[in-house]
Amino acid sequence: MTERFLSGHALFADRATLESEIRRLGLGLALDSEIRDALRPGAVAGRAVGNRLVVQPMEGCDGTPEGKPDELTFRRWGRFARGGAKVLWGEAVAVRADGRANPRQLLLTRESAPDLARLVDFAREEHRKALGTSDDFLVGIQLTHSGRFSHGRPVVVFHERAFDAATGIAPDHPLLSDDDLDRLQDDYVAAARLAVDAGADFVDLKQCHRYLLSELLAARTRTGKFGGSLENRTRFARDLLGRIRAEVGPEPILATRINAFDGIPFRKDPRTGVGQPVPVDTPYLGAFGVDPRHPTEPDPREPIEAIASMREAGLQWVNVSAGCPYTNPHVGRPADTEPPDGYGMPESGLAGVARHFGLAEAVQRAFPDLPVVGTGYSYLRHFAIEAGEANLRAGRVAFVGLGRGAIAYPDFARDAASGGMARAKACITASFCTTLMRSKGNALGQFATGCVPRDPVYAELLREVRGRGFAGP
Repeated sequence: MTERFLSGHALFADRATLESEIRRLGLGLALDSEIRDALRPGAVAGRAVGNRLVVQPMEGCDGTPEGKPDELTFRRWGRFARGGAKVLWGEAVAVRADGRANPRQLLLTRESAPDLARLVDFAREEHRKALGTSDDFLVGIQLTHSGRFSHGRPVVVFHERAFDAATGIAPDHPLLSDDDLDRLQDDYVAAARLAVDAGADFVDLKQCHRYLLSELLAARTRTGKFGGSLENRTRFARDLLGRIRAEVGPEPILATRINAFDGIPFRKDPRTGVGQPVPVDTPYLGAFGVDPRHPTEPDPREPIEAIASMREAGLQWVNVSAGCPYTNPHVGRPADTEPPDGYGMPESGLAGVARHFGLAEAVQRAFPDLPVVGTGYSYLRHFAIEAGEANLRAGRVAFVGLGRGAIAYPDFARDAASGGMARAKACITASFCTTLMRSKGNALGQFATGCVPRDPVYAELLREVRGRGFAGP
């Protein structure tokens, strides 16, 4: 029989209930209601950061068809900038057109760079007006290629039977060559230069959620210089870090948001509606950060070794994540309600939070002098920063990030500093944001995404989606 877990409504009714369920499940989660360390200044690569709170990179799918920020992009970034967090970790921006995950994803080219510069300047000025200074406020740009999730034509770097089947990739789909990857690296370097010119304080090489650079980390079965050994699988990122520093200059802080655990694909059980792992061959060679003999379980040894090699190449900041939103969304985004193309949670959302916290801690303990941003807080609703405070005090992370939580509650940091987060403003993990993200049926081929329960702009968009009928990815 499938174990039943408390619903979010019951679980987060009060602190006593939440702490009781944490004890029942035997999870290493702690809360601290005295918000102190989260509000203290931090530092990254010698740059002062006004507090330890981060707006994580969550796409709004609200750019123009040309990849420029649009009205809703400015609205969203302005809300983040005024919200009090001292790091705005900007969302994924494709380094070339064929790498966009959807037709409204931001794109960084010479044509779009001036508009992105306006967005960064706008965010910095909004922060200054709201907080008094932006000298201790960092804004970053996440550079990406969506790989097999590119909306035009999938770009694949290796084949694995179960993952290909879960993502609709034919076994004979051509693979990106080593020469193709060399040329792609040129695009990343050019985009990093444009990001710096646009005013970004840091550049993030996106290596999470099984997009292209993330998938390279798992490419054990690929031949050539970018596959097989861990040295080869990290080659693209290591070479790219070195090239950015040599060719772009000392200005950008070099960061990466990286999966410390991919997991394996899950699918909905037709009888229960709950997610279950798909059958895979063991030892499993198609994922990064997994125990090959027990691939539903994390093994942080390779991610730690990979980060060590990237540090030698110039990496200065790490944001730890996990999972793939298309194949095992419960790993990356624990939620009380699944999106239309998802499945019921196979575990308590608290277990997913604990996994996130454990992965970030493993990296932080391995590199005490490397600032690590932790993930997984949004599921905890208005207790998110209390959990972050406890983790900061215990030395489990250096920074605490909210993604979905910041979309719902952009001023979470200001409220945390003045009495605590409000229950009525917090994310309730209803997955409406993902529903909007997966919905494609309009003239632009993509609906913008945001918090339906907390923001009337997106509530209206969801009504439009429902009027047209859901169109999946």
